[in-house]
Amino acid sequence: MELLAITNDRFPVKELALSIIEMQDSIDYIHIREKSKSVQDLYLLLQLLRREKVRVEKIVVHDRLDLALLNGIPNVHLPGHGLPVIQVRKRFPELRIGRSVHSLHEAKSAEQEGADYVLFGHVFDTKCKAGVPGRGLEEFSGIEKALDIPAYAIGGITLSNLDLVRRANAAGAAVMSGIFDTEDPVESALEYSIKAKAHVDISI
Repeated sequence: MELLAITNDRFPVKELALSIIEMQDSIDYIHIREKSKSVQDLYLLLQLLRREKVRVEKIVVHDRLDLALLNGIPNVHLPGHGLPVIQVRKRFPELRIGRSVHSLHEAKSAEQEGADYVLFGHVFDTKCKAGVPGRGLEEFSGIEKALDIPAYAIGGITLSNLDLVRRANAAGAAVMSGIFDTEDPVESALEYSIKAKAHVDISI
């Protein structure tokens, strides 16, 4: 199962870049999701990652198609309220395009429009969505089975429930707080990676 690390929009650019550089061997993808940062800050962050030889194939730019294209990043993730997948696919067929979804209908629509994967959540209760119950792995499993493209789970994923996500046949787990809200994000990423890659009998 793949591990996606989602940035939490709380670190200065250089500190965030250093953490990403140090954890790059532990993660499959790093989603740059920094809503409060300026375009200049995001551009600098991506330039720092490129300069330090972080593989562009691991970098996913959230929402900002322009920055992905300008920096030669092949992965862009579109939020549910973002650009239409179908139009981005037509104009930039070479990109790997993801879409955030919150229902089976949204997931199937994303697939039909040409998304390469969907990110479904939030599956568990999480502080980021305080007061809003998680949608659960049962709904996730229904979506995963209905699609021909990979479905990733996000929201409230911890080391203790990571195996449940794997048993739901998730292509991967997307983790934000469990990595970036800890005292040592690099070590936390390694812990998640080890558990995500560990073999578990999903037939149980």
